[in-house]
Order: sequence, then structure tokens, then C-alpha cells
Amino acid sequence: MYCRGVLIAAPDIEVLARFGRALADPIRCRILLALRDAPAHPSDLADALGVSRTRLSNHLACLRDCGLVVAVPDGRRTRYELADERLGHALDDLRTAVVAVETDRTCVDADAEGCC
Repeated sequence: MYCRGVLIAAPDIEVLARFGRALADPIRCRILLALRDAPAHPSDLADALGVSRTRLSNHLACLRDCGLVVAVPDGRRTRYELADERLGHALDDLRTAVVAVETDRTCVDADAEGCC
């Protein structure tokens, strides 16, 4: 993760929690997958994903706060890219992982935040 221009490694559990927060929203997932393919400017991402620039900006701020993307000055514009190329590999691994999902499952853990 970046902090005032300095790369800082977060502890393992914090990295997983940040990744989980980022992936909790479908738009952020789509942004990460788009950036996995290539760095992009916000206006291009908004057009490609079919979301407003304001909404995209809020999601990019979340992804920056999670340490998963970085803003790179590009002339008079800003380009976004994954903070580490290994995140692209992790996204690919997660996308292709087989998960067990019960279609008629009811969440019984009322204390679980963001329960499926």
C-alpha cells in the first residue's frame, strides 16, 4: 500500500480484510478486473463500466484506501492501475476458484456483517 508516496507492506490479515472490503461491491470488482487488463483513466473506466464518473470516483477512492490501486499522474490527467501486478494474478485465481453455494441457504449468523 502507498502512504505519502512510500510503499508500506500491510500485515497478512489486514491485506485479506482490505481485499475483502474491495471485493464486497460488484462495481469495485469490475474496476479491479478492468485494471487487471490495463491501467486506465477514470473517464474511460466510467464509460466502459457504464457508471457515472462521480460513482466511479467514490469506488476508486475506496480501492485506493484499501491499497489495491494507485493513482499515477499522467500529464494533466490521472491514470489508475493495480498497486501490485500480483493482484491481477490473485483476481484470476479468485475468479476461477470453485466455491460451494447453497441456493436456498438462509443466513443464521445475525452478527455477521455482510453475511451472504
